[in-house]
Amino acid sequence: MKLPGWWKMLVVAMCMALLACLQAQELQGHVSIILLGATGDLAKKYLWQGLFQLYLDEVGKGYSFSFHGAALTSTKQGQEFIAKVLESLSCPEDMAPGRCAELRGQFQQLSQYRHLRTSEDYMALSKDIEAQLQHKGLQEAGRIFYFSVPPFAYADIARNINSSCRPGPGAWLRVVLEKPFGHDRLSAQQLATELGSFFQEKEMYRVDHYLGKQAVAQILPFRDQNRKALDGLWNRHHVERVEIIMKETVDAEGRTSFYEEYGVIRDVLQNHLTEVLTLVAMELPHNISSSEAVLRHKLQAFRALRGLQKGSAVLGQYQAYSEQVRREQRKPDSFRSLTPTFAGILVHMDNLRWEGVPFLLMSGKALDERVGYVRILFRNQAYCAQNEKRWVADQSQCLPRQIVFYIGHGELGSPAVLVSRNLFRPSLPSKSWKEVEGRPRLHLFGRPLSDYYAYSPVREQDAYSVLISHIFHGRKDSFITTENLLASWVFWTPLLDSLAHEVPRLYPGGAENGHLLDFEFSGTQLRFSQQQLEQLVPGPGSAPKPSDFQVLQAKYRESPLISAWPEELIAKLAEDIEATAVRAVQRFGEFHLALSGGSSPVPLFEQLATRHYGFPWAHTHLWLVDERCVPLRDPESNFQGLQAHLLQHVRVPHYNVHPMPVHLHQRLCAEEDRGAQMYASEISALVTNSSFDLVLLGMGMDGHTASLFPQSPAGLEGTQLVVLTRSPSKPHERMSLSLPLINRAHKVAVLVMGRMKREITMLVSRVGHEPKKWPISGVLPSSGQLVWYMDYEAFLG
Repeated sequence: MKLPGWWKMLVVAMCMALLACLQAQELQGHVSIILLGATGDLAKKYLWQGLFQLYLDEVGKGYSFSFHGAALTSTKQGQEFIAKVLESLSCPEDMAPGRCAELRGQFQQLSQYRHLRTSEDYMALSKDIEAQLQHKGLQEAGRIFYFSVPPFAYADIARNINSSCRPGPGAWLRVVLEKPFGHDRLSAQQLATELGSFFQEKEMYRVDHYLGKQAVAQILPFRDQNRKALDGLWNRHHVERVEIIMKETVDAEGRTSFYEEYGVIRDVLQNHLTEVLTLVAMELPHNISSSEAVLRHKLQAFRALRGLQKGSAVLGQYQAYSEQVRREQRKPDSFRSLTPTFAGILVHMDNLRWEGVPFLLMSGKALDERVGYVRILFRNQAYCAQNEKRWVADQSQCLPRQIVFYIGHGELGSPAVLVSRNLFRPSLPSKSWKEVEGRPRLHLFGRPLSDYYAYSPVREQDAYSVLISHIFHGRKDSFITTENLLASWVFWTPLLDSLAHEVPRLYPGGAENGHLLDFEFSGTQLRFSQQQLEQLVPGPGSAPKPSDFQVLQAKYRESPLISAWPEELIAKLAEDIEATAVRAVQRFGEFHLALSGGSSPVPLFEQLATRHYGFPWAHTHLWLVDERCVPLRDPESNFQGLQAHLLQHVRVPHYNVHPMPVHLHQRLCAEEDRGAQMYASEISALVTNSSFDLVLLGMGMDGHTASLFPQSPAGLEGTQLVVLTRSPSKPHERMSLSLPLINRAHKVAVLVMGRMKREITMLVSRVGHEPKKWPISGVLPSSGQLVWYMDYEAFLG
C-alpha cells in the first residue's frame, strides 16, 4: 500500500524527534571523577569498587563518565597499580558473567592514572577534560574530587582545584573529604575555615562511612514509614535506654601512630556513633527526603546533647598496646601509653522527648566479637499472670520489647532490622528489604530470632558504594556539614580534655576480658562493675589497697580533714550534708544550703539525687555561692549545672530555690541593676542572722574560692554580703557571696579533688591568714565549723 506524502513526512518527523530525545538523553552531561590517593589502601579496598558500582548503576541513564586515578606515585607504577585493581573489580551476584565482563571492560577504558602534585598538573588535567568534552561533543555536568589523602594535604589540593581545575559555568563541583576532620574543636574549626576559603558549603561532602551502612541508612526511613506505630513510643515515657555499639576483635597493631594521636573516642565515638545517635534522637522532619530539613533537625539534636563530665566515661586499654607502640614508634622501655582503646560513654539529651533516657555509646578493640548495632530497649510495665512457658512472642507484653538496627557481623552476620513481635509489625520497603529466614538455634539479645520480625537487605551493599551514589546524586543528608561537625566537637572536646591524663583500665583482650569491661550507670555517672584494685603508693611488694584507706581523718590548717578515694569521699560528704540537713530541720523547720558551681561538686549533686532518699528536700532552701554573669539557661551557668545534676531529680519547692539575679533588665551584672544588693536582701529576709546552715566551697588552683580571686579586694572584707567580682578566666564577670558572709555559716565544707590540685593544697597548708593572696585562707567561720574534704590525689599527689 502506498502511503500519502503527508504521512511519510509525519513518520520522518516522529523518527527525528525520537532520535533527538535519545541523543539528548545520551548527552545529558559528562561527569569527571578524580580519585586523589588512588593507590592507597582505602582506594584499593573500597573506593575503586564503589566507583565501578556507580558506573554499573548509572550506565545508559544519560550521563557519560571518565575516572582519573591520581596520586604522587610515578606514572608507570601508578598505571600498573590501577590496572591490577581494575582487574579485581566484581559485579553483583545477579549480573550475568558476560555482561559483567563487558561493563568492567568499559570501566577500564574510561579509567586512567595521572601524577598530580603541582598547580600545573591540575591545570593540565582540566585542559585534558575540556579537550575530551570538545572532541566528543559533550556538555560537562560536573566534577567530583575524592580526597582519599591525609588531612594535612587538604589545603594544597583545595588551593590547586580552586585555582586551576574548577569546571566551567553551569557545571557543579563536589569535593569529598575523609575523616579525621580535626583533633578537637579548635583544629576542626581551623580546617573548616581553610577549606571554606576554597569551596562553598554545598560543594563539600564530608564522609562518615557509617552513614552508608545499610542498617544505619534505614533508621530515618524506618522511623518515617512507621510513624503511626512509633509516635507514642519514641520518647522518655516508653524508652528505657538506647545502646549504640561498635565492637572489634582486631587490635591497633600497625596503626599505633594514628591511634596514639586519636584513640578510640576520636576514632569511633565522636563521629560514627554520635552520627547514629542523632539519627535516633532527632525530631523527625515531615519530609525526610529534604536534605535541608534532615540536616537542620540533626543540628538541633547535637545542640540538645548535655555536656559530658569525666564521670560520664570509662576507659580501657588492651594489655599489648603499649608494647606495640614502643616497638612501632621506637619508644623507650619505660614508655606507658595513656591512649584508650576501649571507651564506654553515658550521654543524655536535654529536651522533652529524651529527658532522663540514657544513651550508651561503646566501642573498643581486642574485644570478644566483631559486631555493630543500635538497640532501643523499651520499658516493660506489664505483669503477666500466666507461667512464663505460656508467653507467646507476638502477644505477651512481659517479654522484652526492643528495636534493633543490626549494622553487621556478629552472630547474624549481615545487616538487619529487628522488631520484637510484641511491639508491632514494621513496614519496610519490599523492593530493598526481605524477611529473614528462620534460624532456630540463633539467639539475639537474650531472645530467639523467632521472637522478632526480622528483615535484611535484598542485596547487601558496601557503605562506600552507597555514599558514592549519594554524592553523585547530590544527597547532602548522608554527609556531615560544617555546622554539625563543629557542634560535635563542641560536645566532645571538654570530655577529651578532662580525660587526657586518665589511666585506662588494662584488659587482656578477646574472650579473656571476662567481665572486666562491664560497666553500669547511675544518674550521669558511669563506672566499671568490677572495681579494680589500685595502688596508693606505687612500688614493689604489697602496696596498700583502697580498702585500707577508706576514709582518713586528720587536720588541715588546724581544721578537720577528711580524705578518701573520690567515690568514698563524695559518699561521706553527701552523708554529712544529709545529717546536717536533718538536724537543722528538726531544730528550726528548715535547712539553708549554699552550693558552689563548677565540675567538682557534680558527683556530689548526683549522689544526693540518687542515693539519699531520706533527705528533707521539702524543707531545704538552695542558694548559690557564686554565679557567672551569663543567662541562667547558658551551659556555663552554675545554676544550669545545679538544675541538670540535682534540681530536676529531687522535689525542692520552686520557691525554695534561689538563683543569683545576674540577668536583670536584659543586662548581665550591671551595677545599676543592684542584683548583688537584691540577693543580699533576700538572704537577710529568709536566713536567720544571714547564717547559712552549710556552705559548700571549692578551691581553685590559684587559691580562689567562690568567685573571690587573688589580688581582687571585692568581697574579702567589709559589710557587703554579696559582691560583683572579676575572674581572670572567661566569663570574667561574676557574682559571689562575700568572705564575711561565708564566715557567718554554721558549717563550711571545702571540697578539693584531683591531682591538679596537689600543688595548691601543699601551698595553702603552709600559708597563714592571707586572703588577698589566697582567698581560701580567709575561710574560717566565726562561730561555726570548717571541714576540708580532699581526695587522695589532691592530698597525697
